[in-house]
Amino acid sequence: MNSLHIPYRKSFDDLPLEEVAQRLLKEGVVLSIDQVNWPRKYPDCPETKVFMAHDEQSLYILFGVKGKQLRALAVEDQQAVWEDSCVEFFCQEFGKPYYMNFEVNCIGVMAAARRLGQNEGVNLLSLEEMSRIRRFSSLKNEKIEEKDGVFEWKVGISIPLRLICPDFDGFPLPLQANFYKCADGTKSPHFVSWQPIDLPQPLFHCPEFFGTIILDA
Repeated sequence: MNSLHIPYRKSFDDLPLEEVAQRLLKEGVVLSIDQVNWPRKYPDCPETKVFMAHDEQSLYILFGVKGKQLRALAVEDQQAVWEDSCVEFFCQEFGKPYYMNFEVNCIGVMAAARRLGQNEGVNLLSLEEMSRIRRFSSLKNEKIEEKDGVFEWKVGISIPLRLICPDFDGFPLPLQANFYKCADGTKSPHFVSWQPIDLPQPLFHCPEFFGTIILDA
């Protein structure tokens, strides 16, 4: 694949994240999470767009989703958000053995870690690190028992660049990455990605299938 370039936008960090979300819709690069990797068993593909930009300090990601079912049973960070209506961003610095996963449900509750694999070398982000990730949701931050229907929602996150790259020293900054939409515990489980995954069973913890994003200068 060609590299996806993430545009530089000055001083987003000074703005409320709700305002950044509106700016991303107009000024961010956009991609679709639409790779149905296991169509025979998991054919569902909620309409999911991702809008992105970065400034001097942070990477900004806005997910826009339209799909069946709505669920948010995880109400505290590091709970099983992937079982809810969930969107995810995984990334890895080139040359590093570990990658990072940022998983956020529809009400803005997040699970995040540095890891070598799904169950290998897992180091959950600390409370202090989690507090540095700003979040925005178009929904109220309260528990949602699963609902049937068609629902639209947005979730935005702001990730400090030094959380991803402790030795970050300027742009352009290339990263390996993939983006996902899932809802493991719902009536319509799905496992959709930006970059295709050629594995026999659903698995997102597979850096060998990451694409490339470049944070431009």
